[in-house]
Amino acid sequence: MGRWRPPAEKSTALITPEGHARLKAELDELWRFKRPEVVKALAAAAAEGDRSENAEYTYRKKQLGEIDRRVRYLSKRLEALRVVGEAPSDREAVFFGATVEVENVVSGDTQRYRIVGPDETDARHGHISIDSPLARAMLKKRIDDEFEAQLPGGVQQFVIVDVAYAN
Repeated sequence: MGRWRPPAEKSTALITPEGHARLKAELDELWRFKRPEVVKALAAAAAEGDRSENAEYTYRKKQLGEIDRRVRYLSKRLEALRVVGEAPSDREAVFFGATVEVENVVSGDTQRYRIVGPDETDARHGHISIDSPLARAMLKKRIDDEFEAQLPGGVQQFVIVDVAYAN
């Protein structure tokens, strides 16, 4: 079995100002603090002698590779992202950055979601990617509009209860 994987789908290059700040902070943390720390530990492990049987050296090389890979990814991704900080002129419809309350038509359960970029999704906080099936289905909908979404559990029907924007 080879290591080949099909290329990942292109993700939307939008991000909120908060998400952009978090990614920049992560890049800064990795580059200015974690990487120098690992380089210092790697040098100390290399000084211990035979590298072929040195587990600490192997571990630190692997850790440095992971940090460098993440730094490269963040550097390229931050250049490609477009920060969307302003609410759309039509604040009644669902667009990027909206906090949307939806009600499941069948069960009556309500959920609140914020539509964000793929780099800042967080299910615990209700942040869903604009590329997700639910977000795609609710785009451009207004309060009291019904829509269907193809979710992993099957097709479900929802109604928009509320739409709000941060600013």
